[in-house]
Amino acid sequence: MSEGLSKEERDAVKQRAKELREQEKVGKSRAAGEKAVLEAIAKLEGEDNALAEGFYRAVSQVAPELVPKTYYGMPGFANSEGKMFVFMQPAGKFKTRYSTIGFEDRAALDDGDMWPTAFAVLKWTPEVEKRVTELVRAALS
Repeated sequence: MSEGLSKEERDAVKQRAKELREQEKVGKSRAAGEKAVLEAIAKLEGEDNALAEGFYRAVSQVAPELVPKTYYGMPGFANSEGKMFVFMQPAGKFKTRYSTIGFEDRAALDDGDMWPTAFAVLKWTPEVEKRVTELVRAALS
């Protein structure tokens, strides 16, 4: 039986409401989004921080047209309409076993009737960076 949202989930919902209010004030400003994402990354610890830094660097390089933006307090990138495109959910956010890189429905990862849109990541490695780069490129096509 469910007791409703966990403390972490309630905190994420509050964070998202705050983000939406702040984004309304600054619009789709790349500088404001970049500042918010870098601040969110700086708050992460250990492997979450290393993963988020690698994720941010890789997506920034392969998709400069995407705008940095936080998503429930997590680092991410939005399209030109301000809609979330790809994000990284740190393991510590919801006390999970692994971090996740997720793509929203705007990402063109379609492959038949079923395809993955989220990927578990334990550690940022050259292989992970290569795969994330490939996924972002494919998602933009």
